[in-house]
Parts: sequence; C-alpha cells; structure tokens
Amino acid sequence: MTLNEIDKSKVSPMMQHYLSVKEEYKDCILFYRLGDFYEMFFDDAVEVSRALELTLTGRSCGLEEKAPMCGIPFHAYETYMTKLVEKGYKVAICEQLEDPDEAKGIVKRGVIRVVTPGTVTSISDMDSSVNSYIMSIFYSSYPFGVSICDVTTGEFFVTEIRDPQSLKDEIMRFAPKEIICNEAFFMSGIDVEELRSALHIQVNSLPGRYFDEDASVRTLTSHFRVSHVEGLGLNDMPQGLISSGALIIYLLETQKNDLSNIISVRILSENGCMLIDSSTRRNLELTATLREKEKRGSLIWILDKTKTAMGARKLRQFMEQPLIDKVKIEERLDAVEELCSRIADRDEIREYLNTVYDIERLMGRVAFKTANPRDLVALRSSLSMLDPIKTLASSFDSKLMKRLADEIDPLEDMYRLILDSICDEPPVSIHEGGIIREGYSKEADEYRKAKTEGREWLMQLESKTRDRTGIKNLRVKFNKVFGYYFEVTNSYLSLVPEDFIRKQTLTGGERYTTSELKEMEDKILNSEERLTSLEKELFISVRDTLSDNISRLQDTAGAIAYIDVLCSLSYVAERNSFVRPRINKKGIIDIKKGRHPVVERMLKEGAFIANDVYLDTDNDRISIITGPNMAGKSTYMRLTALIALMAHMGSFVPCESADICIIDRIFTRVGASDDLASGQSTFMVEMTEVANILRNATKNSLLILDEIGRGTSTYDGLAIAWAVVEYISDKKKCGAKALFATHYHELTELEGMVDGTKNYCFAVKEAGDDVVFLRKVVRGGADRSYGIHVASLAGVPDVVIKRAQEIAGELAGSDITGRVGEMARASKRHVPDDLDINQMSLFDMNHDSDVITELKGLNLDMMTPMDAMNTLYNLHRKAMKED
Repeated sequence: MTLNEIDKSKVSPMMQHYLSVKEEYKDCILFYRLGDFYEMFFDDAVEVSRALELTLTGRSCGLEEKAPMCGIPFHAYETYMTKLVEKGYKVAICEQLEDPDEAKGIVKRGVIRVVTPGTVTSISDMDSSVNSYIMSIFYSSYPFGVSICDVTTGEFFVTEIRDPQSLKDEIMRFAPKEIICNEAFFMSGIDVEELRSALHIQVNSLPGRYFDEDASVRTLTSHFRVSHVEGLGLNDMPQGLISSGALIIYLLETQKNDLSNIISVRILSENGCMLIDSSTRRNLELTATLREKEKRGSLIWILDKTKTAMGARKLRQFMEQPLIDKVKIEERLDAVEELCSRIADRDEIREYLNTVYDIERLMGRVAFKTANPRDLVALRSSLSMLDPIKTLASSFDSKLMKRLADEIDPLEDMYRLILDSICDEPPVSIHEGGIIREGYSKEADEYRKAKTEGREWLMQLESKTRDRTGIKNLRVKFNKVFGYYFEVTNSYLSLVPEDFIRKQTLTGGERYTTSELKEMEDKILNSEERLTSLEKELFISVRDTLSDNISRLQDTAGAIAYIDVLCSLSYVAERNSFVRPRINKKGIIDIKKGRHPVVERMLKEGAFIANDVYLDTDNDRISIITGPNMAGKSTYMRLTALIALMAHMGSFVPCESADICIIDRIFTRVGASDDLASGQSTFMVEMTEVANILRNATKNSLLILDEIGRGTSTYDGLAIAWAVVEYISDKKKCGAKALFATHYHELTELEGMVDGTKNYCFAVKEAGDDVVFLRKVVRGGADRSYGIHVASLAGVPDVVIKRAQEIAGELAGSDITGRVGEMARASKRHVPDDLDINQMSLFDMNHDSDVITELKGLNLDMMTPMDAMNTLYNLHRKAMKED
C-alpha cells in the first residue's frame, strides 16, 4: 500500500500525524520516534528493510491491512542513518519533543534535523582524515558561483570559477559528498550524470528561492553578523555571494540549528595557490593509487605521519593547494628545518598530539547539539594537552612556530568546566544518568544521596522483615512494571504476615508490598527520575557553554593541526633523508640525484637509481626523453613533478639538492585509458587533456607529457607530438617548462631546431641478446625502444618475437628518421606569422597549385604506410617550392 492510496480519515491519530509529517518531507526517509525505537512505515519501511536488510513487520493503524513497518533502536540510529545516507537517501529525524510520561494525549513530535550525504556529523562513521564537504553551485552565466562547507569542522569557502573544466577540477579537488545547485546548472556544460555515477556525488537542484540575491544578502549578513556583504569580502563576487547564501539557507533549513560552528568565510583565489587539475592529481597519485584507488602507494601515504585527524586533513589541504608565495613557503621550510634540528622536542610534541582527539569535529557535534557525554570527555582529554604543546612550541625560534604557539588558547576555563562537571566514565546517552560528577551540583548530590541511601534502606528493610517474619529466603527485588516488591517462594507462604499486600502471583511464589516499602519506593524512584532529569539539564548547560566559546576552540584546533603537519613533514624528512629545497624566482628547476618518494620506499634500501633534472626559461625549457620501455621514463618525470609540488607545500624533498622555481600550475598527460562511460576513446581522452594543457599552461607552468600521440596512427601521432613541442617552445604562445617522453625517436631531430629543446635518454647496456636497463638519464637521444626485448620478458611466444625482429629489421631499412630530420630543418626555415592558430586553414594556398592537383589524384586505398610517407615527403618539397 502506497501513501497515495491511504484514506487518512480512517487511520489512527498517531498515524495521521506520521502521514502529515511525511507529506512535508516526501523526499526523505522519515525516522519516527516511538518509545525506544525509530519506526518507518509504508513505502519507507519497505525501502529501508530492503536497503539495510531489516525485518519487515506490520502495525495496526485503523486500516484493513497492517501498515508495513520496520524499526531501529534509538540509541544506535546514527549507524543505520549513515548507511542509508551513503546509499544516497536523505533522512528526516522526527523526535519526541516532550516526556511521554507527562504528555496528555499523543506525544508531541517534530523533525529536528534532515541528514543528507553532505551533512553527516557522526564521527565514528566517517573517515577522520578526509573532509566531508557539501558544495553549492550557482550558474546563470560564467563564472560559476561556488561555495563549499564542511559542517563537521565549520570550514566555509567561496569562489568564482571561469569555465566548466576548471569547475570540474574543483569538484575533483574537494570531492564533495553532495552538490546543491540551481536548475540552470544542468545546462552549463557539466556532465551531471558523470558526477552522480562516476564520482558518486548526490546532485540536487533546489527551487529558485534559495538562489535569490536579496535572500542571500539577508541570510549571510544575519548569520555572520556583519552589516554588509563587504565585511565578508563578497562585494565583488555576485555569483559567489548567491551560491554561499543558498548554501547557508539550505543548511539552516535542514540542520535546524544556528550553525554556530560556521563563523567565517574564506575566499579562494586562483592566485593564492598552485592549481592542480583532476588529471594531474590522479596521474601523480597524490592521495590514491591509479589502479587500486588505495592510500598505500600514494604521496600522502609517505607524508602523512600526523598524530591527529585534524592534522591529517590539514596535510591533505597542503597537498591539494600548494603555496606559490615564496615568503610563505620559506616560513614553512624554516619551521620544518628547526623541527628537524630539535628532534627530541619535536617527538615530545608528537607524544602530546597522540592523545588529542578531533577537536574540530567534536565542536561540530557540540554546535549541532549531538555531542554526548563521552564526546566531552574526549574533548577534556584533548584540552589537557594544549598547555604543554603551547609551551614547547613557544620555545622554537622560527616565525611560523611562534605564531602558531601564540594562536593556541590553553582554554583552562573550558577544561576545568568539563573536568568539574562530567565524570570520567559517563554513559553514551544523556538519558541514562550517571553523567555529572559528584560535587558539581548540590541539588544533584542530594538526589544522588537519596538514591544511594535508598539502597541501604532497602537492605535494612529486607533484613528486618526477614527476621520479623521468619521467611529465610525473602528478597527485595525491582522491575519497571511493579517497582519494588518482596518475593516469597511457595514453601514460605504460610509465614506471610497480614500487612503484606499481594502484587503478583507467580508459578513458584508470590510478590508482595507493604506500606513501608511503598513509601521507600516513592522516595527512591522519585530521586532517581529527578536526578536523571537534572543531570541531562546540567549536561546540556555545559555543552551550550562550550558552544558559546566555539571560535576559541576552532582557532586553537587550527593551530594544533598546523603544528601536527609541520611535525609530520619533519619526521618524514628525517626518516627518509629528504633535504631542504631552495626556492627561486628565476624560472630554474635544478634537482641533483632526485628520487621518487614512493617508488624508493617500495624498493630495497639503496636500490632506487637517482637522477638529475635541469629546466630553465632559456635553452633548457623542454627535455625530450627517449629510451626503452620499462627504463623509468614515467618515474623520472613524476619524481620531478612530485619534488616540485612537495617544495611548494613547504616539505623537504627526496634528493641530494634542489633549487625549485615558483610554479603556477603542474599539468600531466600520462598513460592512456578509454572513457567508455562517456563514449570517449583513448585518443580522444588524450587529445582533450592535451588541449586543456595547451590552453591553460603559462611560462611558469611545469608540463609532464608522456607519449603524446600514441593513441592514433604512427604518422598522425608523430605529427601531433612534433606540433605540441613546437607550440610549447614558442614563448609567445606558451613557453612552459616541459618533460616530454616519447618513443618517436624522430623527435630527437628537434634539438637545435626548436628553441629550448634538449635530448635526454635512459642508458642501457647490451650484452649479446640481453639488455640491462641502467635507469640512468644521460644527454642525447635513443635510437631504439627495445620493445621486442620487453615483449620477450613478458612471455610473448618465441615465434612471435622472432617474426617481430624480422619485421623491425625491414622497417629500419627505410630510414624514416633521416627524412623526418630533413622535414624538421625545412620547418625551421619556414616560420609562420602570428596568425591565430585556430584560424589557419589546411589549404591556405593557391587552389590551382600542383600540390592540390596531385592530392586530389591520389588513390589512398592502394597506398601502403611507406608509400604514404614517401608521397607526403614529396608533396611537402613541392609545397615549399611553390611558396
């Protein structure tokens, strides 16, 4: 039976209320509190029982058929709720708003919170090292307005993004669990279905009222307590303002609290950090490996030796947003260097950090009023470490460490409040009592005394009554239905006195009470109930006091996280023999004996072969790297990018020495894979990434390009690779520094003909039919790829290997390289003007020329690849003469 088929006039009053609430939250699973359970009915019950594999039962509700029902214990609801949210559901929590014992008629209930994928706050059910973001996107025209929030930590970012590709990169960087947007966003050029299916992001469009500019201004100024949006830095960001206003409105409506942990707005600027697109983040394996998608084997696996969850998240932010301000980078490096020089003090700080819990997310739960007594005990334990950490950090000389030490508020008053009020081992629930420490509240102590003495009274009464009646096994017992009672077995029923009042008959005996026992019961039970109620009130008061001081706690948590990251970077540098990089503004990358930080850890100690890298803005802008398969070209290029990125993070780097220039962007084009979901081939994916690189790279960018053009025919691929090298080398068009690995050995002819290009190759040692890869970079170009040798190592049948060697010999005799060299020299002589490359026509020539006439007469179907190359060569010579 569906909700639409229900005659609401025939159902019970409780079910009528359920249906009215469900009508308001149609898009949610409704957790409806009944006693000790959250119940779900009708469609929700069927859906949840299937999703969580719960037993589906039924409940009488006034209809002919029972209402489908399933339920979960209220004390464990967060676990079930999180599982539902992870599956893409939204959950509305309908709670009892009054004590059922005091209610007249139906207990008053109402929705206290709507939980969505981007608003889960349960610490135990989320990855503590990763932020849980919700993103708001507003689109009417470019740029996009984008706001990002982690409700568990209170972080709130706003930016404007110029185009769909850049927005996709930001989505990949923040990896939000949920995106809210306006209807127009679905027509912005972003593939929303890809976000949902490939990235597993829940994308929901909201009504236009959320994206109203006036409403956004009112909401933002009210929430952040400023008179004008200028106070938030949003006056020049109209799209960003609307997206941030929509996000705050959405959070206020779903979380139904004042969002007191979201206290400031941080403006994200493209000029503030190195930009790393989604392809580069994936190819460099910054946070997960390419194949297994696991942390082990990634850069963060090497660098993350943080002791706190806050530090782990901060380190990830360092990695995904490297600095490009030389002063700030040097500040971090100074701090890491000093920590390396004072190992004992650093390790002592790390010991203190080891007992610090996730203060940011604990305060998020405090703000959302979901923090339980054990959360506060964890917070107290963390606060106890602040003073020793501050004292040690203050003893350092580096500017950054001193500044961070100053930002740490020891919070003695908050520590003392929790210590005095909350006992050491409280229950999880605030409804069970046993929360408040003795001595904190006089009234609570009085109730507690009555409860404690009541047990002594009962023991005394039991002993006295046993002596008076002669019933040797008489016991005082308790249950929730009958309260306290005397239990007498059948063998002693003849001794029961007249003042005993029967309460219940059992198979083996009888239960009785007396006026004295009844009087004592009232005192004890009332004191227990009043104590439990009072302890709940006192706990909430303590929690509210913490909430009032949330900004102090957040600032301190931020400083602690930062110190944790610096200690981690220092620890990693010491353990792995990393060195401090020099930072320059001269456009030079000079790495001596560079090592790949991850690969060297995977090998035996000393097995990794270190290599040098040199790039500058003049004669060494592009390194064309050739060499055998499996020689280490990809590793070499990746280590260059990783060392540059680590230096910009403020980390020491794996090499003998490094001088790294400020880099605005790192681009990578590595590997090949089909994007079958969107119908794109290997080559299309490759060319799309190359196009993005060529459009956005600047003279301050670092490009890592591996085997450009391999996804198509040999000659098309060679032509594209050649043209890309020429484009990058042109300072007017690009001028970036690039490492360009290729198996097109013909491209080595470009050294000396294309400005700023140098050849490098990986050395090999041949001994008869055997080849040894030395994995050492040397000047010059390689003339072989040894692909057949690699095929043999891989186990390709000998008959195939032998035939491949025969064919390779025949092809080698055609001397393609020499012809390409002549074409390169001819290309050098013929320099095009500055026409926009996009407007140049393939046939910008006399249409009556001999070249056009010959082209039209060619029978391409009858030509071999070698014939095609020869014909192309002859046509090129004729075209040069005609020109």
